[in-house]
Amino acid sequence: MQRSRFRTACAVAAIAALTVGIAGCAESKRDNSSTSKDKTLVFGTAGEPKVLDPALATDGETYRPPRQVLETLIGNEQGSAKLVPRLAEKWDVSPDGTVWTFNLRKGVKFHDGTDFNADAVCQNFNRWFNFTGLYQNVAEYWLDTFGGFAKSESPTAPPSNFKSCAAKDSNTAVISLNKPTSRLPGAFTLPAMSIQSPKALAEYANESMSGDAKNLTYPKYALEKMVGTGPFKFVSWDRANKKITMERNDGYWGDKAKIAKLIFRAIPDENARRQALEAGEIQGYDLVAPADVPSLTSKGFDVPARPPFNILYLGMGQDNPKLADVRVRQAIAYAVDREALVKSKLPNGAKVADQFMPDSVEGYASDVKKYPHDVAKAKSLLAEAGATGVELKFYYPTEVTRPYMPNPKDIFEILKAGLEEAGIKVTPVPEKWSPTYLDDVRAGKPDLWIVGWTGDYNEGYNFVGTFFGRQKPEWSFDNVALRDALAKVDIEPSREKRIEMYKDINKQIMEFLPGVPLSSSPPSIAFAKNVKGVKPSPLTDEKFYTAEFTS
Repeated sequence: MQRSRFRTACAVAAIAALTVGIAGCAESKRDNSSTSKDKTLVFGTAGEPKVLDPALATDGETYRPPRQVLETLIGNEQGSAKLVPRLAEKWDVSPDGTVWTFNLRKGVKFHDGTDFNADAVCQNFNRWFNFTGLYQNVAEYWLDTFGGFAKSESPTAPPSNFKSCAAKDSNTAVISLNKPTSRLPGAFTLPAMSIQSPKALAEYANESMSGDAKNLTYPKYALEKMVGTGPFKFVSWDRANKKITMERNDGYWGDKAKIAKLIFRAIPDENARRQALEAGEIQGYDLVAPADVPSLTSKGFDVPARPPFNILYLGMGQDNPKLADVRVRQAIAYAVDREALVKSKLPNGAKVADQFMPDSVEGYASDVKKYPHDVAKAKSLLAEAGATGVELKFYYPTEVTRPYMPNPKDIFEILKAGLEEAGIKVTPVPEKWSPTYLDDVRAGKPDLWIVGWTGDYNEGYNFVGTFFGRQKPEWSFDNVALRDALAKVDIEPSREKRIEMYKDINKQIMEFLPGVPLSSSPPSIAFAKNVKGVKPSPLTDEKFYTAEFTS
């Protein structure tokens, strides 16, 4: 719109008087230097990414920069979980669900000037399939989506479901599976499945990952390069100042970015993020504290909330013999006051969760077993199980804000109060979020812990399958019937049948009660008064190429 007005002004000036016209255009150009397309947007994040290569990570902070620079075959509509074309203009799947054919967008270039085509797609998929060594330890989304690798090195790795990728012609890529899976096509939208420049990957192809599973040294490509086809080009990662800088890709195949540069600056403390916005040091930030929303809004800042697409839950480790007794787990569910938690500690719009998926996910069941707050019933169950006065180690994270968990300590305190009222002795174990807390939870050390999950796409397996589809130390149980049910729903090609199967699975889970679903909440994002255009995403998949300054 601004470019159109500029052209019109020049034409009128040229007809009236050449000299005056030239002066007018020159002034317009000077004015234009302060318009949105020449400006830099600095956005405050709660943390830095672990790496730049999204194939080697699963966390939201790592995914935020690649979502601006790299692209996937299928994308999500801005502001929703609806699937839309991205690098593939269209796609289809064979009737048996094992052959996916992608008709690719033509004329697309990687940021290094090389062509995007079917060969590039297959080189990326074959790279992931042929990961070796420690790469196999960190490629969790590949494991969750396609199973194992060409040569899986872990005896616990599932069989690979990836069969091949073939370039039928330069604009047609065909991906074949051994069996159908409910995880596709949704998983094709994952940042971990972003298509990167084969030329850039080849420059670092001989680099290996060193260290061990808990102390990894990542290859240079994962720390210094990111070459995709997206609306922004990666410029630099300044680790000393916790900043990642990107610049507009003027050769982008789609709508060009409305700003010149985009910087993600990590500011772990939520108060510091708010103060930086109010001081004009940044023009937006993520994970606004619920208590700050009214004051920021009253001052004119834009504070939209994402639609709830997450679950916060209380995990229970069944390595503890007391927690292996379902009556004790039921007592804990009755003891915690989830209504009070939602009303006092979570943002407006948060809901009490009664199963391990939000009610917006297909397969949510309205008739699962419920556990309303009932201290007397909790005490009765504990007495029946011989567990009155049981002592439990309750781990909770510090120095972190998550979309589903705005203040872990506050949440811990209200849960602890309910447990103690029912007669359970709680030993608090606060730990730094990364790596200590996450490592201890994954290793199955806590009796109780709080953590959550933001969905990647609208498929029930992305919630309940991720949690319970395979044995994990953190849950420390092996429910064969549940695993079998999840394996069956995953290969069911009929969406309608899968929805009904997920409903049955949710009932089964809430009878077995491996943990207590606590809430689904709408995390907020904030922008300066003169910034608009970024749509909050339920998947935290915000795109910044539509951001612009209004003054």
